[in-house]
Amino acid sequence: MSYIKFEKAQIVNLEFSLSREVIRANRAGSYSATTIVGCNTRKYHGLLVCPIDAFGGERHVLLSSIDTTIVNQDKSFNIGIRKYRGDYYSPKGHKYIEELGMEIIPSRIFRVGGVKLKHERLLVHYEEQYLSRYTILEASEPMKIQIRPFLAFRNIHELTHANLAANTKVEFIPNGIKMKLYEGFPYLHMQFSRKPEFVHVPDWYRGVEYIEEQKRGYDYSEDLFTPGFFELEAGEGDVIVFSASTREEKPSGFKSKFTKTVSGKIPRSNFSNCLKNAAQQFIERRQGKTLIIAGYPWFGSWGRDTFIALPGLATARPDKKLQLYRDVLDTQIGSMKDGLFPNMGNP
Repeated sequence: MSYIKFEKAQIVNLEFSLSREVIRANRAGSYSATTIVGCNTRKYHGLLVCPIDAFGGERHVLLSSIDTTIVNQDKSFNIGIRKYRGDYYSPKGHKYIEELGMEIIPSRIFRVGGVKLKHERLLVHYEEQYLSRYTILEASEPMKIQIRPFLAFRNIHELTHANLAANTKVEFIPNGIKMKLYEGFPYLHMQFSRKPEFVHVPDWYRGVEYIEEQKRGYDYSEDLFTPGFFELEAGEGDVIVFSASTREEKPSGFKSKFTKTVSGKIPRSNFSNCLKNAAQQFIERRQGKTLIIAGYPWFGSWGRDTFIALPGLATARPDKKLQLYRDVLDTQIGSMKDGLFPNMGNP
């Protein structure tokens, strides 16, 4: 039995489900964050959010969200969800969620028509790679899956809008495409474990709103770019893995990489394990440094918070506690100026 569980009535109640957020870090500066139903409610939300060296190491949202459409019996069911002006949500994929779990990784089971599909997602440890696994649990007949990515390519503190400066050109790579909307950014490589058909229909989805930013008094409406969609034929028992990464990957290894990453995670089966799991999200190892993140999603490494939090975070891995102390202190000492530790590091 899962320690963290949500009932169907809670999932379809957006007032409840949009206030429950999930954030996962790759332990190297990147994170993936959204609500339990997959509707972004903050400008800080995104499936792949990475620090960009060309911009001072600040985090940027590359892949904002994904729409997944199940085509079955000549009918299309979009299981995504976004908010637009006037409390208008489209699509309304949350109503198709049959089960929602958080152990060991976030997963949702959808039932539409004659199809039952399981969707799981994760970030690969110490890599800027988001993996999404689709498992067809039931299918009365052959079906298709269409996957449409939505790109932002912007700083986490800002919003983007439709513009002519964006480079909408796609380049084909093994089992997918790569894109870079603006100079200075890395390419975003979008690939599948098997070859899809890519339908190039570039467009801007305008007026996507983030309700938490509206509550905070900030700008809350932006436009997201989509290059088109991928389409794959599938049947009962099929497993398809989608990858979004800042480097080109080998599609043949996606399935095993997903399984291996899951096996290295702490199951959130009790309160103690939940604390251990959460603690590891705040330890960042990148470019030879070990930092403690002051808080997600907008804070970076703060000297004061580092020393306050270090004893508690170290209890998550008692076998490596001393090494963590050494690594963090070495990093902090390297940043000392005039005998003082800096309070704020990179965001």
